[in-house]
Amino acid sequence: MRCDSVAEVIAEAGWKGHLSLSARERAAMSRGRADLAEIAAHRPVYGISRGFGPLAEYAADPDAWTQGTGLINHLTVGQGPPLPPVVTRLAVWLRLRGMRLGHSGVDLRTWELLAEQWNAGFTPVVPRDGSLSASGDLVPLAHAAQAAAGQRQAWTRTGDQWRPEPAADVLRELGLTPVCWETRSALAFVNGTSAALARALVNHSRLTALARFAAAATGRLATLLGSVGAPFRAEIATVRGHDGHRVAADLIRAEHVEPAEPGGRPFQEAYSLRCAPQVIGAVLDQVRLQEGVLVTEAAGCTDNPVVVDGRVHHGGNFHAAPVALVSEVHAVCVQQVAFLVERQLAMVLNPHRNGGLSPLLAHDAGRTSGFAGVQIAATSHLAAIRQRAYPASCTPVPTNLDNQDHVPMALNGANTVAEMLDRAWWIAASLGHALAWTHRLRPRDSTPLWADLADDTPDLTTDRPMADAVVDLAARLEEIFGDQEVS
Repeated sequence: MRCDSVAEVIAEAGWKGHLSLSARERAAMSRGRADLAEIAAHRPVYGISRGFGPLAEYAADPDAWTQGTGLINHLTVGQGPPLPPVVTRLAVWLRLRGMRLGHSGVDLRTWELLAEQWNAGFTPVVPRDGSLSASGDLVPLAHAAQAAAGQRQAWTRTGDQWRPEPAADVLRELGLTPVCWETRSALAFVNGTSAALARALVNHSRLTALARFAAAATGRLATLLGSVGAPFRAEIATVRGHDGHRVAADLIRAEHVEPAEPGGRPFQEAYSLRCAPQVIGAVLDQVRLQEGVLVTEAAGCTDNPVVVDGRVHHGGNFHAAPVALVSEVHAVCVQQVAFLVERQLAMVLNPHRNGGLSPLLAHDAGRTSGFAGVQIAATSHLAAIRQRAYPASCTPVPTNLDNQDHVPMALNGANTVAEMLDRAWWIAASLGHALAWTHRLRPRDSTPLWADLADDTPDLTTDRPMADAVVDLAARLEEIFGDQEVS
C-alpha cells in the first residue's frame, strides 16, 4: 500500500514496523524471478550474464554466488561517520519495499531472510560517505549487505545508546540467518536510491518541524515585545492566496497574545517579525511540493534492469536526480528558516529593538554578558549553514570509465542538509532560551510550552556555560515540534 505522506513512510518503517508479503506480492516476485531467469537463459542480462558498470561488455562469473559476493565486496569502500541507525533502517526498508513490487527478479528466500532481520531490529552500521547516488547508492548499501551476510558491523541498542558490534554476533544473538548473496539479489539490493532517499525523508521531517518552531517562536517573540498581531492576520494571507502563508499565520497566531495596551513599538516591525508568515509559509509550500516527489520515489522501483510484463528493460531508474533536487530545495529552505530565527534572536538581544530590555539580556550589563556568547555561536552556525547550501548536483565529475558520466550526488546533498539542520536547531534553541529568559524579565501570558521552557532555562543572573543547555534544548524542541501536524 502506498503511503500518502513522508510521516506515513517514516512511521511504517519505524522500530515497531513489520515487513511481510501479501499473496499478490509473493506471486509478483515469483513471476518476476521466473521471467528474468527465462530471459537470461537466451540473451544477455546486466549483472547476471554480464559484468557490472563499464564491464557489462564482459561475461559474468557463471557462479551466481561468486558474482554476487564479488559485487558486494568491491563496493564496500565507504568512509566517514555512520549514518544514524534510523536512516539505515529506513534505507533497508525502502529496498525491501521496492523489491516487493516484483520488478527486480530477486530470490524470494533472500527477501524473506532480509525481512526477518529487519523485523527483528537488525540494523547495519553504514558509513555515510562514498556514494554518487547514480547507479543507486552502491557503496552504503553494499555495507548494509555485508552486515546482512554477517560481515563487518551492526548496531546494538541499550536504551537510547547505540554501539557497533560484529554483525555476525548480533545476528547470532537475535537468532537470525545471514544472507548469502547471489548476483541478481545482490545487484537489486545495492542498485537503488534508498540511502539518499532515507536521509532526505528524515531531513524533510526535521525541516517541517523547524518551520513549525519558527512560527511558534515568532508568535512568542511578538507577545514578549508587545507587538500587535496585524501582520499575522488571516486576511493578509487570504488576499495573497498561498496555503503555506495561511498555515504559518495560523501557527503564529496560536502563540501570540495581543498586548493589553498597544504602543511603544514601531509602526511597522522589522521584516524578521512582520514578514515571518511569508517566509515560513514559502518554506511550508516547498515542503509540501517536495513531499510528493519523496513519497513517489519511496513507492517505486529504483532498480536496473526491471522486469515488466515478462520483458526485461535496461535503463536508469537507479539515478537519484529526483532525490538530489529535493535535497537542494531542502538546503535553501533550511537557510531561510535559520536566517529568520537568527535575526529574531538579534532582535530580542538588541536594546534598541527589544522594548528597553538590557543589551544582550544581561542581568547586570558589564558585570555579566547575558547571551553574548550564545549569539556569537548562533551567528557562526548560520554562516556554516550558508557555506553548505551549494547544490551537490553541481559538484560531480564523470567516473567509472565515463560510464557514470552524469551523477547526482544525492546522498552527499542529503548528508549536508542533515548537518545544516543540526546547526539550525542549535540556532532555534538559542532563540528558545532567549525567549524563555525574556519571559522571566518581562512576564507575559503564555502557552504551557513557553512556561515550561522558562522554568528550564538556566538562571543567567550570573554568567554560566550554555553549550549543553543549547544542545539539550535543541533536541527537546525538535521532539516537541516533530510531533505536531501541519494542516
